Amino acid sequence: MSENLIEIKNVSKSFGGVKANVDISMSVKRGAITGIIGPNGCGKSTLFNSIVGYHPIDNGSITFEGNEISHLMVDEIARLGMLRTFQQTRIYGEMNCVDNMQISVSHRPDSKDSMFASRKGEIRERAEHLLEFVGLYSKRNLISGDLSFGQQKLLEFAMALMNEPKVLLLDEPTAGINPTLINGLIDRLRRANEELGITLCVIEHNMRVIMNLASHIYCLSNGKMLANGEPEKLQNDPRVIDAYLGGH
Repeated sequence: MSENLIEIKNVSKSFGGVKANVDISMSVKRGAITGIIGPNGCGKSTLFNSIVGYHPIDNGSITFEGNEISHLMVDEIARLGMLRTFQQTRIYGEMNCVDNMQISVSHRPDSKDSMFASRKGEIRERAEHLLEFVGLYSKRNLISGDLSFGQQKLLEFAMALMNEPKVLLLDEPTAGINPTLINGLIDRLRRANEELGITLCVIEHNMRVIMNLASHIYCLSNGKMLANGEPEKLQNDPRVIDAYLGGH
């Protein structure tokens, strides 16, 4: 198997005359936590949307486990084991947390636990286990719309875990979260990576978070790749510093 789970080569995406991504190349290493940073409007979320099939790319190549996926639909990519979360949570606000978890289960044919998909009791058991994993077990029967925004993000994270993704793309997971919850979220992301074996790719504005979480970071600016490397390298890169101080 290739060391890289996702390979992005010379990808560009425009909306009318606006060039959101220009000749982007990067990779996501299998089993690692990869970070993507950059000022607002630099094309990070557009890149995520292209990777998971929401926005067909104009040119370039995106491969997952060595197979070209840029021509596939969102649901086809999801069934391969790639999921993403959003800046704004996508939960079922009128349902309780357990029901949100149960309704999120897909039927990926290669899922280790695909057999339990027809057994309601086992689905609920897994749902409750993952709610405990993210720290929401005591809230399992509460209406999800009544949770705090940070708790809703944890619920959405747990819903993604229900589908045993090989790789999870998280779009600003700490945005809007009470600072007291951030360390707990970081810990659960690390545990999902280390204990559940899920590769993570994380867009994040909180520099303290991403520098402590990711082993390799890519920085975008004006739709282009500005720099990449280990956290220590990027922290001291004048181009990265200038992009943040001058890009807002």
